[in-house]
This record gives sequence, structure tokens and C-alpha cells, in this order.
Amino acid sequence: MNIILLGPPGAGKGTQAKILEEERGLKQLSTGDMLRAEIAAETPLGVEVRQIMDAGGLVSDDIVIRMIATRIDHPDCARGFILDGFPRTVPQAQALDNMLAQKNKNLDAVIQLVVDEAALLVRVQKRAAENPNAVRGDDNEDALKKRLDVYRAQTAPILPYYESKNLLKKIDGMASVEAVTESIREILD
Repeated sequence: MNIILLGPPGAGKGTQAKILEEERGLKQLSTGDMLRAEIAAETPLGVEVRQIMDAGGLVSDDIVIRMIATRIDHPDCARGFILDGFPRTVPQAQALDNMLAQKNKNLDAVIQLVVDEAALLVRVQKRAAENPNAVRGDDNEDALKKRLDVYRAQTAPILPYYESKNLLKKIDGMASVEAVTESIREILD
């Protein structure tokens, strides 16, 4: 089973991905983590990525798709994967679809965690208060507002793309963690 979790920063994608990993044996794939691993392992792709980043450039969609294509062939992805944080644009979504088709794989669901943006700020503040040692550097009001702007501008336009393919499923991301998990179970079952 191959799925994408979509939603703005702080919507709970990471929390739900961890639950899916445990319950279904799917592998959460974060492109940021994958890029860092390639660089650390000094793979040919990692060397290429490091050169781009050291020069101040952005890693191209082509490179990210190649990295995902290689990663989903690993044994820990045999039962499927969860993409969290990718794709972020329609061209990335199209490139992902093309790559999966070449591998005779497909997406089973694209799950959008629908949230109230004003409530996200409260959620981020609560998370910071409950566990100040584990706060992300971008868990603050200004950073969240910028991240939400980017989400609305870049990622939100892919929602109609997946809706047109009958893959998009919307869930109330403001519900409790348990209720969101149950809604995802219903979609995947």
C-alpha cells in the first residue's frame, strides 16, 4: 500500500505516519531525511546533492524522484510506503506518478488532514510547552505563518490534481489523534 499524507505544517502527518508504520508495516519516507542519508553515506547521488547544496542551489525534482525510485526498492518498503512532505507541487506529483507507473506501482490513497490554521498555532505552542527540549526550530508563530503561506501557494494546488484521480480523501485533522487514526484506518481498509 502506497500513500501520501498531505496537510499544512503541524497537521499531524508525522504522528499518523508513525502509527501507520507500526500498524501496517509501511515505511515513512521523508525526502529531507532521505537527502541527508544519501549525503552522509556519500553515495553518488549524495555527492551530487552535496555539490548542489554547497553551491546554494535547490535539489531538482528529477533528483528527488530518482532518490525516491531507488528508496522504494529497498526491502523495508516491500509492504508499501508513506510519503510525507512530497510531492509539494503538481509537476512533482506528475513525475511521481510517471516513476511509479514505470515500476508498475501506484498510489492507493492521498490523505489530506484538513485543519483550522488558527488552531495550528495553538497546537504548535502547546507542543512547545509540553516538550520544550524537542521543539523544532521552526515551531514558532512567525515560522509557522511562513510555512503555511508556502503550503497554500505550492502544495494546496496539488489537491485538485489528486481529486481528479479519485485518490484524495479528506479527514478532519482537528480531531483527536485516535479519531484521525481511525478515519485513516477506514480509508485504507
